[in-house]
Amino acid sequence: MRISPVCADEGGAGSVRSRGAAIAVVILGGAVLLALAGPALSGLDPLAQNIGGANMPPSAAHWLGQDHLGRDIFTRLAVGTRLTLFVALAATLAAILIGAVLGLVAIASGRIAETLVFGGYDLVRAMPSILLAMTLLVALGPGILPLTLAIGIAYAPIFAHVARAVWRRESSAGYVAAARVMAAPPLSILSRHVAPNLFGAIVTQAAIVVPRAITTESVLSFFGIGVTPGTPTWGRMIADAVRHAETAPLALAMPVAALSAITLAFALLGDRLRLGSDPLRRGMAA
Repeated sequence: MRISPVCADEGGAGSVRSRGAAIAVVILGGAVLLALAGPALSGLDPLAQNIGGANMPPSAAHWLGQDHLGRDIFTRLAVGTRLTLFVALAATLAAILIGAVLGLVAIASGRIAETLVFGGYDLVRAMPSILLAMTLLVALGPGILPLTLAIGIAYAPIFAHVARAVWRRESSAGYVAAARVMAAPPLSILSRHVAPNLFGAIVTQAAIVVPRAITTESVLSFFGIGVTPGTPTWGRMIADAVRHAETAPLALAMPVAALSAITLAFALLGDRLRLGSDPLRRGMAA
């Protein structure tokens, strides 16, 4: 049986995407293991300074060497991975709650509430995410909780508009029309008919937003307005290591490599989820 060129191309693209998804899972699994087990494996304090060992190369005691203050790079990278991933995932969850959940409740509450809430989202959306997060952090102050909240607010409009698009699509469905004929309240329609169909779109969008949240956190920490000074996140590690790149290259290269790998992994995973949730192209993702 002759295979058409189009089918062959789609099959090849699907195979590439499958390999990309496998690579993403390996990278993310490695990052999780590093975050959970890294500090215990080294047995060192990520904040402990040893000026006598400043900028020392890798050794049996310090697997990736020491930074300009003599702190263990591997331990700081492991703790930084834990904090960076936590902030990004928590900020994405906050964005879902502030954006999708609040947006859907506003839609179900009537035209006035929808206009007011989505008008606020449009104001937030008008500012670049990093600039908005910087502005919020100036008001809230540094720290993990303010940083998480600021990033969550910055990306909330994305989920709000995804939720509204799903609402409008589902509102035209026959079962929703039947529920309205039976005088079902709007919040009941929302929870029973719209929310279950929203899950896939939210998960796919979250896989796209998480790497953006990681990048935003790293940029904010790099400029010193994210976490408190001394806290080992990737952005803070990069900021500290830039001035000593020639004498301690691993102190700069490792967080940059981690940031690049995690961003790539989530991008590959998001592409796979996007195709898997599209019924018209689902065969290409197989």
